[in-house]
Amino acid sequence: MIGTRSPMLGLIDRYLLREAAKVFLAIVLVLVLILASLMFLRTLEEVNLGGLGVDVVFRYLSLQIQRDVYTLLPPAFFLAILVTLARLSRDSELIAMQACGVGPPRLYRTFLILAVPVALLTGWIALDLKPRAAAGIQEIRLQQKEQAAQIAGLQPGRFYVEQRGEVVVYIGEIDRRKALGDVFVLDRRGDRTRLVVSESGRHRIEDTSGDHLITLNKGHRFDGQAGSGAYLIGDFEQYQIRLAGEGQTRRASSKRATIPTPDLIRSDDLADRVELEHRLAAPLSILTLVLLAIPLVDPSPRRRATGRVLLALLAYFSFFNLQRLAESWMATGVTPEWIGSLWYQSAILVFVHLLLLPESFWIKRLGRRLLGDRAARVEPS
Repeated sequence: MIGTRSPMLGLIDRYLLREAAKVFLAIVLVLVLILASLMFLRTLEEVNLGGLGVDVVFRYLSLQIQRDVYTLLPPAFFLAILVTLARLSRDSELIAMQACGVGPPRLYRTFLILAVPVALLTGWIALDLKPRAAAGIQEIRLQQKEQAAQIAGLQPGRFYVEQRGEVVVYIGEIDRRKALGDVFVLDRRGDRTRLVVSESGRHRIEDTSGDHLITLNKGHRFDGQAGSGAYLIGDFEQYQIRLAGEGQTRRASSKRATIPTPDLIRSDDLADRVELEHRLAAPLSILTLVLLAIPLVDPSPRRRATGRVLLALLAYFSFFNLQRLAESWMATGVTPEWIGSLWYQSAILVFVHLLLLPESFWIKRLGRRLLGDRAARVEPS
């Protein structure tokens, strides 16, 4: 009798993949909705406080979701595998599969088939989409800060004293576009006193130096000393006054999360390597959590699963808490640089498998073989 070769994915494999994928998508959808709701409320609070403009709310919210969504995929995938296997165990389907020869090796292979594309998607988001979204968020923040700084505290019809009284500025009008009108400037810096009046002007902060630049249009300038008749009078189309700021605001506010991944790979800085491994941790954890989740579910519905549930919770919280701890240790030099910050994944995996070793499929299979060999050697008396 000539047997037919079974396809790579059999009926049971497709069933497992379909069940796990449905649960995974449902968990991701719920987590994304919760994340979007929290970020939307926080964004509205910033708009209410004046830290964010109404015109950039939805773009800002979209960039925040793009930046943080990769952190939801590993825990969502871990919970999806646990929920799927727990449901199959409760309905005695895992026992039936084992009776048909579908044991843990088949489960590992099937769920790894699903884990690989999820890990690739997570890697693309963490390595490429996240830094671009973080850069977009930073750009919006800087623009909002500059716009706020350009108009913060300025009210029409008031005098403003700067540089310890050496510069006095008066603004008659401020329109909706934040343009200045009827501007008066008294500048006493240097050996001459300059009096400048203008019909219009603008105020901005220079990106490179952080200095305040006041640009006046179509005005008059009077240079001289009070009490002296030697005055220089002139008209100008554009006149600029520079006031010392706090220095390089745009560069100082840059974050490592906005650095593109290729630049992190080429960098020799320890902090850049920590950031790179932080991005790599998400896609690698997808594969690690598959190997971690399968043995945490008991296939028998008759045995109490309280111990394994507690172990699953312990493994879940330890996994993601150790990630932050390992990255902190690497950044501060507590652990050697050659160890890196990804060792916690192997540590949790080995720890859980050692705890479950007495009940593992492989140990039970080895025990049955040993008992079978001993029974075969015993001769009836």
